[in-house]
Amino acid sequence: MCKLSFFVLGFFSLFFFVNGLCFCVMNYVLFFEWNIMTLNSCCVTMSMLMDYKCMLFMSFVLFISSLVIYYSDMYMYGDQNLSRFIILVLLFVLSMMFLIISPNLISILLGWDGLGLVSYCLVIYYQNVKSYNAGMLTALSNRVGDVALLISIAWMMNYGSWNFIYVDNLGLMVSEVKVIVVLVILAAMTKSAQIPFSSWLPAAMAAPTPVSALVHSSTLVTAGVYLLIRFGSLIEMYNMSGFILFIGCLTMFMSGLGANFEFDLKKIIALSTLSQLGLMMSTIGLGFYDLAFFHLLTHALFKALLFMCAGVMIHGLNDLQDIRGMGSIMNQMPLTSICFCVSNLSLCGMPFLSGFYSKDLILELSLMTNFNLLIFVMFFVSTGLTVCYTLRLIYYVMVGDFNFKSLHCLGDENYGFIGPMFMLTLMSVIGGSMLSWIMLETPSMICLSLFMSMLTLMVSLLGGWLGYELSLMVSYGSFVINKQYLVGFMGSMWFMPFLSTYMLNSSFLYMGYKMSRVVDFGWSEEFGGQGLFKFLVNCSFTNYDYQFNFFKYYLVSFMFWIFLFLIFLLFM
Repeated sequence: MCKLSFFVLGFFSLFFFVNGLCFCVMNYVLFFEWNIMTLNSCCVTMSMLMDYKCMLFMSFVLFISSLVIYYSDMYMYGDQNLSRFIILVLLFVLSMMFLIISPNLISILLGWDGLGLVSYCLVIYYQNVKSYNAGMLTALSNRVGDVALLISIAWMMNYGSWNFIYVDNLGLMVSEVKVIVVLVILAAMTKSAQIPFSSWLPAAMAAPTPVSALVHSSTLVTAGVYLLIRFGSLIEMYNMSGFILFIGCLTMFMSGLGANFEFDLKKIIALSTLSQLGLMMSTIGLGFYDLAFFHLLTHALFKALLFMCAGVMIHGLNDLQDIRGMGSIMNQMPLTSICFCVSNLSLCGMPFLSGFYSKDLILELSLMTNFNLLIFVMFFVSTGLTVCYTLRLIYYVMVGDFNFKSLHCLGDENYGFIGPMFMLTLMSVIGGSMLSWIMLETPSMICLSLFMSMLTLMVSLLGGWLGYELSLMVSYGSFVINKQYLVGFMGSMWFMPFLSTYMLNSSFLYMGYKMSRVVDFGWSEEFGGQGLFKFLVNCSFTNYDYQFNFFKYYLVSFMFWIFLFLIFLLFM
């Protein structure tokens, strides 16, 4: 089943990629509409919008899905429920297709809810308490966005159609369209894990690593970004760009700080995903929608590769995810190390790798816009933090002392792992330049001073030096001990997991406990079953006493009657 799915998805990926090239070159758009029913002048239609963005995104989703399924065949070897796992992945791909091709909020909701449901099923795949808690946090966080999307669907009944591509024309006349924009932004923030809904993404790393490579790095979490790209004209019309820019920068800064104090390998990569999602959101806030989409595609390539490499290491190290127990992996697993370093350098924006073409262009164009000093500082400090945690991760995993067991068996000669990873490595090297030739029609005019043009490089080098310093255990350990409260705050995503779990449910749980003690085990027992039982028991004891006394009265009266009878006989 894995091989068949790999070939079918790979074929459709190539088909959509070629069509996407043709649509991009010819600037061609197809719009299909099927009228299902008419309800009170509202037409319920199934619509499909086919343009180059839709085609390229579908192509990349199918390409990564095919490689992840091929990778899963070896990674999940021996799993009794492998067929169920593959079916869930295919359902996820189907939901993603619905979301990508739909210009209609109802069919978008179909794919949106499908993504949430399948994501929950995949997070709880390893059936233990940690997975169940992570799955519930993921599902409930995403339900907030689902509710926002449902309310926007109900609101759009005012306009007689759910096709949001027509709302642009209404925007100049109907001020209430802003409600829809606000609700869609809320939905996108939950799905793309922006502040304050960020805590579910690291928690979702309880899923199998192939799921993390596909769902929680490159496709599902970018659904919110894709939706905002589609709603771009309305966001500009109602001046919501500043809010999106601020939220994106804050998320990028928070996740970059958190990744520098994290020791779980998959959570570090999850926080780097969160950082890149913040970058995409910030790019949308700046108004560069095509560049945000460009970075979305290149990020999908190297982040899926990064998760695959992490999965091979965890697999070889007997399910160890703590980077302090690794080290010198490059001597044991050279092929995996090559892929790991290529994906990490692409994440940093190393020149002429895929991440460079999108990230460098975003940063240079951002310097030509007129945002304030706070956004400027957060934007570039977050870029430095990306290089910082990346070099720290490479040092701990690749270069440092070997800290695993002395008796071990490490190797990466398994072609079930290496094959998909090498294909993604190739795309991580050439994908960015290829997409820049396809998507960017004319070269961007960038006019900056020498200091501004060198700023990106300087910030990256400074971040790399800081990452190396953080890797030195003596100084890092003393810093952690001396500044434990500061490190605790920054390393726990600004207490966001606690704020979105314990803060929300502790008062309700305490209230439920009190209600249980006072009502269920208190007054309802007193006036309910137990009280009635005690009352009847007391009544039965009282009746018994009455009956016992009557018997005594009867005996006494009988003896008295016998006594009188004897006296009567004596005197007779």
